Formats: sequence, C-alpha cells, structure tokens
Amino acid sequence: MNQISLILSSDYARVGQDSRALSRRAASKELCRIRQGVYVAAKEWNTLKEWEQYPLLIRAAAATLQSRTVFCRESSAAVWGIPLLGTRQIVHALTADGGGGRSRAGVRRHRGDPEAADVQLRSGLRVTGRLRTVLDLAAFGTFEQGVAAVDHVLKPDPVQRLLPLTLAELEGSIGSEYSAAAARRIRKVLGFADPASGSPGESLSRAYMCMEGFKEPRLQTEIRDRRGFVALLDFEWPEEGLAGEFDGLVKYQKAEYLSGRTPSDVVVAEKRREDRIRAAGRRVIRWTWTDLADRPAFAAMLERAGVPRTRFRACAPDIRYGNGQPPRGST
Repeated sequence: MNQISLILSSDYARVGQDSRALSRRAASKELCRIRQGVYVAAKEWNTLKEWEQYPLLIRAAAATLQSRTVFCRESSAAVWGIPLLGTRQIVHALTADGGGGRSRAGVRRHRGDPEAADVQLRSGLRVTGRLRTVLDLAAFGTFEQGVAAVDHVLKPDPVQRLLPLTLAELEGSIGSEYSAAAARRIRKVLGFADPASGSPGESLSRAYMCMEGFKEPRLQTEIRDRRGFVALLDFEWPEEGLAGEFDGLVKYQKAEYLSGRTPSDVVVAEKRREDRIRAAGRRVIRWTWTDLADRPAFAAMLERAGVPRTRFRACAPDIRYGNGQPPRGST
C-alpha cells in the first residue's frame, strides 16, 4: 500500500497546535483534505492515479474511525493486492450490528460476523481473509470483477508473496452467510475462472467475450516455427487461424519490463514477434485498456476481426453487467 504520510488534525491538537492551520494550508493548495481531519501533501496526492489514491482513503478511514474497523470487499481487496475494476471512492467495512448498508463519511458498512470473515492483519489494517474477500467480490460485484479477482488468486502472487488459492478451497468456503442467489453468482465465476489468464486485462477481456457470446478462446497457446519458440498467445481461435493479444502498455513504460531496452527497442521487438506469428498462419488482433473501456465497441471490434459468436450467450443470464472500467494500476 502507498506509504504517503497522512497528516491528522487530531495529532496537531494532541501536541497543542492549532489544527485550523491545516485548513488554511488546504485552502492554499499546499495540502489536500482526503477525509474529515485527514490531509496529505498536495504535491504527492496529485501525482497519484485515481486507483492509487484509494489505498490512502482506506488508511485515512482506519486512522479516524473510533472502533477497530474490519475492512472488507473492495477495500480488503486493495489491501491484499487483488485487482479491482474501475476507480473507487467508497471504503467498505464490516459491522456486527443491524446497520449494514449504511454509508457515512465515505464509509459503507456491511453487516457480517467478523469471526466468520477470518479477520487478518495486513499492512497494519484489519481485513477480511483473502478467501472471504474474493468470494465477496464474486457474490456482490459484477461478473467481470469476480473473474479478475478469482483468476488472480488462482496463481502465486510474487508481489504480495502469497501462495495460490484453489477452486476447491473457494468452493468449500461458500457458507450460509451467502444467499442462494449470491452463491449462484460465486459458482458462475468459479466455473469460468482460469489461472492461465495472464493479467487482469486478459481476465476482463475473457469475461466480456463470454458476456457477449463469443466463442471461447484457448489461452496461452505456444507458437513455434522452424527457428523455434515464437510466442505464447494470450488468446487463440485455432479453427479461425486467429490470435488475440491484450497489450497493457506497461511493457513500454516500466524498467522491469524494458530490461535495459528503450521503448523503441521494445516496439521493434514486438513488431518482429507479430510478424513471426502471422508467418505461422495466424491473423493477429490487438487491444488495450482503451478498447476495454467500451464493451460494445470491444465486441464490435472482435466481430469485425472474425471472432465467431455462439448462438446463445456463453454465460447464464443472471450475470451482472458492469461499467466497463478496467482494473486500474494493473498490467
């Protein structure tokens, strides 16, 4: 989680300083008030993407709420490093009383038993366990959000140093706290999830393909030619001689992906790789986060490229439709 320092008005008051000075500094644009009584340096805040600001909102809530708050759903996911779709402003927390569903001061309370939620301490915050968090996203979020989350946890997470979960573990943890409808939504996600999905963008792409009734692609298929290995394709429709590649653009920007090369070097290498894929008999279509921001336009692009649709939608009609926003800060 981002470690930008929070400035609390309660800390100022505790040492005898006038906390109104913080309001004056915010008025002069030196500070940003991100929650009542919580400020951050404007210079640091304004350099963050919207999805990078969300963990700070969670920390701000933890610093000002009087009770020992247990964060859940999207907020717990952000702490665990589980990819989220779109941007977030609302912090989600558990409550054991009858006030579930209330929203106040940017915090939405959800009724639940902390004991059943397997509360864990993560990055200094009390959050629902990873299993419970993923099931909640599948139960109460959109189908595509659930897919992105479950695909992610089915693989090791080297950044968070976490081992993968299994479908059996997830299935076995669907307890009585979920309604029959919520349990159906979870199982629909579990039945579609695939650890072969290489990134949140690929998970979102697959979910949209399913929701729009396109033929299911093969994932991570290996292409070779007489010179040897060519590529692992993100998506392939072999009968149509068609390959699909999601391009998150991070390979052109981050040093760990550049491996000492310039962005221009990477562009040239990608062009040569694609030429070899085409020479191996595959047409190639590519898309980015921008294409995924508009699901109907993405579907139209796939159709123009020749990806076949099935007669019926590949997914059951109780799937929720989301707003098409991609997971932020993801590759």
